[in-house]
Amino acid sequence: MTSTRREFLVTAAATGTIIMLPFRASADGHAVHSFKAGDGEIGVHPISHATFVLTTPSGTIYVDPVGDAAAFADKPAPDLILVTHRHGDHLNADTLNALGDAPIITNQDVMDLLDDGLKGRARVLGHEGNIEAVGATIEAIPAYNKDPASKFHPRERGDNGYVLTMPGFRIYISGDTEDIPEMRALKDIDLAFVCMNLPFTMTDEAAASAVAEFRPKFVYPYHYRGRDGGTQDPGKFAQLVGDAAEVQLVDWYPDDDSV
Repeated sequence: MTSTRREFLVTAAATGTIIMLPFRASADGHAVHSFKAGDGEIGVHPISHATFVLTTPSGTIYVDPVGDAAAFADKPAPDLILVTHRHGDHLNADTLNALGDAPIITNQDVMDLLDDGLKGRARVLGHEGNIEAVGATIEAIPAYNKDPASKFHPRERGDNGYVLTMPGFRIYISGDTEDIPEMRALKDIDLAFVCMNLPFTMTDEAAASAVAEFRPKFVYPYHYRGRDGGTQDPGKFAQLVGDAAEVQLVDWYPDDDSV
């Protein structure tokens, strides 16, 4: 993408064909996207980069909330907060403190970094077992770089991705990871959030290849800004995914026209 030609490729649900839409039209000002889930609906509210809000029939879930709390002013207060790992674009203590007293689910590494007040609200979820909260069964799955020498997301640190199972609907949240076997082995995912950026996670090609294997019904490419040329193209991702999933494209960086 460039600042002179901002377009996205969108996969049509019925045909799997690729349709060109203007970037701003597809972003639609971060309008809520709704998905049928059993007798209710799941609402997706993109905020920025890796941060988003899920509204469900049983409560509101904030995922990796960072930045100014004003960004959440028009959203329902959280009933639960999920934090995937320690990096500053996923974990910010000031933001967590500003958002009230909702319980937090995270990994042991993040728990060790929290102040006493936040620790009192937090529960550790490792890669075995699950936690029942806001009408969902929440499982943590690994999130890591495949290269053992990587310093960004070493497997031994225990970063989390999450699978949320609720009546009639399953959601996968990748956190920061590559296209690891645990992602490719996912089953029966209705909605997925899949990261892509370098040097931290993976390319748009790798992300699309994983999605083509585990085949969620809907997928959001997110977290696609990197550094030193590591920004990935969600439009290219959509084209590569083809009819393996219905790609949901929004502008996760509405205030930045640099790409």
